[in-house]
Amino acid sequence: MKHFIQEHREDDVRQLALQANRYPDIDIPYALTQIAGWQSIRNKVPTWAACSDIIYPSHLPLEQCSSEVAALYKYGVVSTSGHTDSLVDLTGGFGIDCWFMSRAFQRVIYVERQEELAKIAEHNFNILNNNCNSSFVNCQSEEWLHECQRPVSWFFLDPARRDEHGGKTVAISDCEPDVCALEEILVEKASKIMVKLSPMLDLNLACHQLKHIQEAHIVAIDNECKELLLILSKDCESDADNMPIFCVNIRKSETQVFVFCKQEEKFSTCQMAESIGHYLYEPNASIMKAGAFRCICQRYELKKLQANSHLYTSNEYLADYPGRIFEVEAISDFGKKNLKTFLTDLHKANLTVRNFPASVADLRKRFHLQEGGDIYLFATMLHPQQKILIRCRKV
Repeated sequence: MKHFIQEHREDDVRQLALQANRYPDIDIPYALTQIAGWQSIRNKVPTWAACSDIIYPSHLPLEQCSSEVAALYKYGVVSTSGHTDSLVDLTGGFGIDCWFMSRAFQRVIYVERQEELAKIAEHNFNILNNNCNSSFVNCQSEEWLHECQRPVSWFFLDPARRDEHGGKTVAISDCEPDVCALEEILVEKASKIMVKLSPMLDLNLACHQLKHIQEAHIVAIDNECKELLLILSKDCESDADNMPIFCVNIRKSETQVFVFCKQEEKFSTCQMAESIGHYLYEPNASIMKAGAFRCICQRYELKKLQANSHLYTSNEYLADYPGRIFEVEAISDFGKKNLKTFLTDLHKANLTVRNFPASVADLRKRFHLQEGGDIYLFATMLHPQQKILIRCRKV
């Protein structure tokens, strides 16, 4: 079986399923699950994919599990917290987060309500040589919590974001287990709690629903928001205005981190640009999600193009800016004559709209532009209400 899976792991599983009668001695459904599982995580979790003895569950736990990059970020949070005696993962799942974080702790307990998943996790931890400090429990998280007598350093929860019909949910109270209902017992029995939630969740709403949020981490990978992490502590009362918000964008070359609070954003001033400077600055996705539009302008001494455009400009090159930086080549209004000159010999470009009354598709059709190339075009508004098109190259 193992040889068959290895031999066919690059194959199209749908085509392989149609050829099942050619392999009467092979458990094809099991083999297909293993092949599809490996294909789904080979780039997402390369450390696990490199081990040929890993067992994969059905599709849903793999879809919901963290990437290796995101799991390593969580490891960084817990390992520097000063609380590294014990970790209890109350929603174990496939076990990616638990396995990577476990290296920071003396004792680890993996809790999972599905018996098959718990057995798979125990097997995988064993063959990855990481079970010396780990134990595995097959029960409901609520049941384990109520029976827990020993103090815990960290609880980790990744509530299932599916409703009874299989649709995705984003509200905390709609996830399972319901962290809002369990919050008091969680903070009573652990020094710290990390809750992984959908990046679509409204952070202000979360602060109203949970009473003990110490800080929040909005984690993007390659400029795509992947997770919202809430850190809870018994000694902390949720304060949406003064809570530290870590805006994180993890890239191959670097990790960008921008920390602010809503109070700082509220009182930051943002000067509007009268013209476009040598450089155009676009905040990364985690900053955009967090709404740090004024404080990033003030901290980096930039000028904002327009109140709702969320693009910034300067004549100075700021290498440590947490986002994309572009060198401006030309600017045009939307007069027909000026546009014709501006777009001469331009057949391909990366087009973005920001606070602009037309879609990318509409502008591509209008400008006869294909996607791609080294040129970037931004259709946006310059203060107060001037439509402009900016041509630039990424630095």
